[in-house]
Amino acid sequence: MENQNTETKTVKSICNACHCTCGVLVHVKNGRVVKIEGDPQHPKNEGAICVKGLAYTQLLYHPDRIKYPMKRVGERGEGKWQRISWDEALDTITAKIKQAKEEYGPESIALSWCDGFRGNELPGWSFMNALDSPMICGTDAHYCFRPNGNADMTTYGLGNFIHSELDSGGGPDFAHSKCIFAWGANPFEVHMTLGEAIVKGMRNGAKLIVVDPRFTNFAAKADLWLQVRPATDAALALGIINYIIEEGLYDKEFVDKYCFGFDRLKERAREYPLKKVSEITWVAEEDIRQAATMYATLKPAAITCRMGLNMHTNTMQAVRAIGMLTALTGNLDVKGGNLIQKRVDLPYVSPIFMEILTRLPKKEMEKAPGVKERPMFYGFDALIFGHSHPPSFFDMVLKRKPYEIRVFLCCNDPVMGLQDSKKIREAIKNVDFVVVTDFFISPTANVADILLPAATWLEKDHVQNLFYFNYYGATGKVIEPVGECRSEVEIYIELAKRLGLKLPFPMTSEKEFNDYQLSPSGMTFDALRGKNVISWPIEYKKYEEEGYKFPTDTGKIELYSKRFEKYGYDPLPYYEEPPESPYSTPELFEQYPLILISGARCQPFYHSANRQIPWLRELMPDPITEIHPDTAEKLGIHDGDWVWIETSQKEGRVKQKAEVTLGIHPKVVHARSHWWFPERKDDPERGCTESNINVIHGDGEPAGQPTDPISGCSLIRGCLCKVYKAEED
Repeated sequence: MENQNTETKTVKSICNACHCTCGVLVHVKNGRVVKIEGDPQHPKNEGAICVKGLAYTQLLYHPDRIKYPMKRVGERGEGKWQRISWDEALDTITAKIKQAKEEYGPESIALSWCDGFRGNELPGWSFMNALDSPMICGTDAHYCFRPNGNADMTTYGLGNFIHSELDSGGGPDFAHSKCIFAWGANPFEVHMTLGEAIVKGMRNGAKLIVVDPRFTNFAAKADLWLQVRPATDAALALGIINYIIEEGLYDKEFVDKYCFGFDRLKERAREYPLKKVSEITWVAEEDIRQAATMYATLKPAAITCRMGLNMHTNTMQAVRAIGMLTALTGNLDVKGGNLIQKRVDLPYVSPIFMEILTRLPKKEMEKAPGVKERPMFYGFDALIFGHSHPPSFFDMVLKRKPYEIRVFLCCNDPVMGLQDSKKIREAIKNVDFVVVTDFFISPTANVADILLPAATWLEKDHVQNLFYFNYYGATGKVIEPVGECRSEVEIYIELAKRLGLKLPFPMTSEKEFNDYQLSPSGMTFDALRGKNVISWPIEYKKYEEEGYKFPTDTGKIELYSKRFEKYGYDPLPYYEEPPESPYSTPELFEQYPLILISGARCQPFYHSANRQIPWLRELMPDPITEIHPDTAEKLGIHDGDWVWIETSQKEGRVKQKAEVTLGIHPKVVHARSHWWFPERKDDPERGCTESNINVIHGDGEPAGQPTDPISGCSLIRGCLCKVYKAEED
């Protein structure tokens, strides 16, 4: 669309400011983006757009954005950089990689990624596989959506990712539900399009149940809010399962026909009567009873669980127990329930995905840290791209054993995203040569040797499918890149050419790579560019098709998991008291009398990103710790006071601003995570450690510290802490 009077054009695209991947209309004047708004014709967001999308122009043209390749000229972390050419940058990186591989083997080269999909995953993984290096670390692999994905696929089979707020392998059909059960999730803050679907469902009469230790803006909309004690979710889920079975509220016909292990699950669930569960979880018996009855009888019903469940030592069993509720009530793959994605040839999914994951031999992938200890969750046998256990990976980097990382390629911010942040920073500084590709000089980029400027979604061509259910689209280049920013696909292609590597995909150019991803659909990227999306109809009850078998060992939904049994884990879900709690460690609770939860995401920020964006920082200028009024009064803390937080896990303390609120239990506090101060350029180390709650969280390493036995997650939500007022500086 052209407007001749203003010389402004409007381009259809797909926003990649977060996981929502909303359709947008980008307004461009004289080659510069002047406005971004939601696309009313896009089926996912229907014209809505969050503050991150609205503010993306400020990211695009921010004065601190990395616009050119740079090399370090001072000490690491000193913040002194010199602009260099792309040829110098790529030649230097090539020489370092070649030297490391020849002298120390491919295991000396590592890649770190995560903090959102921005198109560098497939090229990065294929580049590492072409190097024959298994040292790939998704830095939140132990607590992000992989526990949800592993639990779902363990129960429902490979590819059936149906309970998380991601749409790539299925998902909750909230808009058509009569009962919406949201557990450890707040889509109003972090997944706006799912939140919009929930509002649609509620307008159509759906009841909303929210399980969360905090009274969030989402919980405020609920018909029933269950304020669960942090890290006791498995007990609550098993109590609900027990009640549904004992009261005969389960779908007997569906269970008999499609489920394996029901009788054994029934026996396990009997260990969790409501009275016991109420004592464990601090949720009233009547509320548990009401939640179970609502979910089991108001059909169709959809359930979702997210990262609020994934950050403690009982994660995997909790998430699996919650996921079983869909099968027990027959709400699987029905309109308004939890849907299974149809197995079709799509860009960005199997078999392309699996080719990357399994290209290296199993023996080679076992070299990655944590794989031998947790082979079901990481490595060759991982169900969802879990290459290595992140805490084990960075412990190896720090100690240089059993493999010494000589070249570290990074396109995210593990210093802020991982627990024991100071250790992570020291580990990265311990590497001979560090390359960071990013938009800004993050705390991780601050200790790099080479900085590469990454193109945003507005400045490159990119196939978009991963977070869509029954359609896909494209983010076509809207403007020429700012400065000398480049697509990360181009960067890996150039490095591969210089090293003479044969990549597993046709990837001699970005266009060839995009066309290859789309080849199963019969479309080229240019044909898809500028269109809305390509979609196909949703089909229900696919398990009723002749010859259908769930992709599990038994061909059924496994309430009793053969996969867990094979790897030596309990095949049935169970509850285990947190290793630090008022009950398991009462003496420690006297010293640290509050339960700490952290990591709840908020709409302005995306993990550690966006703190330097003026519009977004204005919405949340300071790191916040939520504390109950009664607790605050006892501690002499007032709303707006700065407070210190200490945990029993790590020495040290972090400083945040108190928000006194009734929306938290008197024995619980919530601290914002990933917090750093980009404006503190004179002291960047303090800027990324003073208020970052991850500084005082342990990461589970060295071995022996409590972690989830399957995912390896440490006690991030549910550890003990103390809070006290900070004196005036």
